[in-house]
Amino acid sequence: MEDIVIDGYNRLIELIQTADASIDQHAPAIREREAELLGRMGAITGPVIKKVGITILEKGKKDMKGDIYDAVHYDARVFILGKCIDLAPYRPDNMSRPVIDQFCLLSEDGKFYEVMYSADDLVVDSYLGELTPQQVLDIYGYEAIFMLYKGMKEYLEGEEILLSGLEATLQFLSAGAKKD
Repeated sequence: MEDIVIDGYNRLIELIQTADASIDQHAPAIREREAELLGRMGAITGPVIKKVGITILEKGKKDMKGDIYDAVHYDARVFILGKCIDLAPYRPDNMSRPVIDQFCLLSEDGKFYEVMYSADDLVVDSYLGELTPQQVLDIYGYEAIFMLYKGMKEYLEGEEILLSGLEATLQFLSAGAKKD
């Protein structure tokens, strides 16, 4: 009996090693095309973002408490994919403006962008620049792919709950209409 268990366990170890070798063999091919994958995911997701994305601050004035007024927002809706930990020292459009926050975005046009915010005592403003999928991966890593997938998964789950609720409401209304 003990030999059967040991033989089975040895076979399991062999299968794991074979699977590991296969993963190692295919990983470079996947990594070579990861930017292409992200780009295609972005293009497919763009129309959904137009419906469920958010608008973000472009610029605004700050009052004495630091609250923003006279806010102007970018027109396009976006989905935030990540926040940069290693901020750029300054914005590409104005080297005198240090960056205080930096985010990766996917826009409703299916393209990736990076927004960099700067602020002083009176004004908060930003720079919005387009990124290639490869730049997204280089700066923000796989978190961007994960956040895109997770965000769309959560949106779908919310839509399924909404659809289920609407179906129940229609059934209730139909049952009430039949009684009248």
